[in-house]
Amino acid sequence: MGKLDGKVALITGSGRNIGRATALKLAGEGANVVVNARSNREEAEAVAAEVRQLGVKALPILADVANKEQVDSMVAMAMSEFGRVDILINNAAIRPHKPFLEVTLEDWEEVRGVVLDGAFYCTRAVIGSMVENNYGRILFFTGGGAFAGPAQRAHVSAAKMGLVGMARSLASEFAPNNIRVNVVSPGSIDTSRAHPEWYPGSHVPNTDGIPLGRQGSPDEIASACLFLVSDDGGFVTGQTLHVNGGAQFH
Repeated sequence: MGKLDGKVALITGSGRNIGRATALKLAGEGANVVVNARSNREEAEAVAAEVRQLGVKALPILADVANKEQVDSMVAMAMSEFGRVDILINNAAIRPHKPFLEVTLEDWEEVRGVVLDGAFYCTRAVIGSMVENNYGRILFFTGGGAFAGPAQRAHVSAAKMGLVGMARSLASEFAPNNIRVNVVSPGSIDTSRAHPEWYPGSHVPNTDGIPLGRQGSPDEIASACLFLVSDDGGFVTGQTLHVNGGAQFH
């Protein structure tokens, strides 16, 4: 018996890295998985194939979470295939660094669109059925940078911290419906970087300031997600779990 037998999980941005690891972690515990990528069908199909090898169902869907119509279409496809979405993990994100004086309205709206609006669209699309089923688990992702407040990330930090506020309010509002909402805040994680230009100079994630002396792995973040969406985390809602090797914020 897996911890998530028969559940259905929708994981945005799950074509690689933390999203992929989380899809496989939940599938290993019996969850059927909706694998989402924005545009890379090959990655989404590859992860879906890995999920199926674990003995559960997978549905790969391309959708840009910043586009409400695409999100609604994705959720409709998931509902048609599985009849429910029990777990939503809002993992899709972009993290460009840019001096605040150079941040344009388009830059601001692009980051907010993926990080904050996208999480809102996905949550709004699934939470009604969660209420009907009296069951739901929702996760948002922020990061240590949002709490530490590094330079050149004001637009990203603003959007990420908005997720913390949304999670706290949703946790309070929907607790009577057996819906738990939490935030995972990864520290420096050893992942592939599709956009190295987002990490100029010293901004490249490294082991600086990590007491454990190493970067984390995508699987360790996936394990934190499993804890929060399974019954192991049954009394945890409205919280932010920092998975960062002991890094402190100043």
